[in-house]
Amino acid sequence: MLSEFEEISLQQQFEEIIASEDKLVIQDFLNNQNISDVAELIYENEEFESQIISHLSIHRAASVFKILDPAEQKRIIKDLPPFKSAELLNELPADDRVSFLEELPTGTVRELIKTLDPEERKITLEMMGYPENSVGRLMTPEYVYVYEYNSVREVIETIRRFGVNSETVDVIYVINYKGELLDDLRIRDIILASPDAKVSELMDGRFIALNANDDQEKANEVFKMNNRVALAVTDDNNILLGIVTIDDVLWIASEEFTEDIQKIGGTEALEEPYLDVSIPKLVKKRVGWLVILLLGEMLTATAMQYFEAEIESATVLALFIPLIMSSGGNSGSQASTLIIQAMALGELTIKDWWTVMRREIIAGLMLGIVLGAIGFLRIFLWQQLHIYDYGSYWQLVGYTVAISLMGIVLWGSLMGSMLPILLKRLKLDPAASSAPFVATLVDVTGIVIYFSVAYFFLKGILL
Repeated sequence: MLSEFEEISLQQQFEEIIASEDKLVIQDFLNNQNISDVAELIYENEEFESQIISHLSIHRAASVFKILDPAEQKRIIKDLPPFKSAELLNELPADDRVSFLEELPTGTVRELIKTLDPEERKITLEMMGYPENSVGRLMTPEYVYVYEYNSVREVIETIRRFGVNSETVDVIYVINYKGELLDDLRIRDIILASPDAKVSELMDGRFIALNANDDQEKANEVFKMNNRVALAVTDDNNILLGIVTIDDVLWIASEEFTEDIQKIGGTEALEEPYLDVSIPKLVKKRVGWLVILLLGEMLTATAMQYFEAEIESATVLALFIPLIMSSGGNSGSQASTLIIQAMALGELTIKDWWTVMRREIIAGLMLGIVLGAIGFLRIFLWQQLHIYDYGSYWQLVGYTVAISLMGIVLWGSLMGSMLPILLKRLKLDPAASSAPFVATLVDVTGIVIYFSVAYFFLKGILL
């Protein structure tokens, strides 16, 4: 990471060199920078982004392009001359090309695919034929494979011949004449083996593979659990189709994390950086959830109308409605956030629902006791210090608030923890059980719990 001084210095150098309009000097300067530094220059100088890509060697241009944000990639492809954009797309690794194309409208994809070389077009269409968000769209067909009868000497020669076009040579794949995956060998084991040893002697059969139709989130989990830099991708017949590398999975993990955070906040996921999203599109992404939450809060108003007579009879109860509702919503939001995160990290599954419920019952009850005690203490102090007069039955009002808080916090914890698990069971996204959504649901039931407890304690007295 460059220091602030170095960043300013690099930017100043770029401004001076770009002003010279000397193509050879610009090309030499850009090709001598780190890939990440060139990407930063693009972000800082949007008016020159297509020029920067054009002046890079095609291999480095592709390396820079694939780490840029989708919005930046779209602008660059749009601004580049047709021959240059075709050259860039053909140079991109197949998995990065597919990742870029799936962000574009169908018509644009159709036109860009026409510019690909026949072999690259075939590979791209095959990968895009897999379901969206599947491992098949994430894999690359560029890998090194050998046969079990090969010697280590032959394997090393194969790596020298074909490794230059491979995504990685850290893992070498063993297949049979049918193309079926037999094993995967780490490069370390090959280098340390005798040159005359056969591949079959190095095999242990303990390979790990993903199915092309698996969800990309599964790839993330498998990588995390098995400490691999690359994994084979096979079809239903165990035919080796390609590989997935750790860098691709890290990008997916980052995107999934961002999407889940946005959903937890009560909005649809944004496919572009916030500042690149138009205001109409931003409104469209947010309005749906706001309407749903508004309709939910209308149920809260309906519940309060049902208890209108009780509110009129004991106006003191109305003072604590915001406190009751917010406490239940907050406990529900806490629980849902914790469970969604735990599920995303693979720390718990649907099978753990009973364990989660038991834990949340205990935790919710303890939290409710703490908040209930504080609520009662507040009424006691205000009454004794003559800050507010709750009447001669202030103790019963205190019990009502305390017991209600216990029940509502317990209920909020249960709702917040069980709803993500229920959605997962229904094969829906657990992140959809956002904190605002849970809070709204708990608000409605909180009113019912509060006035039910009040009716129990104050019936015949204030009610």
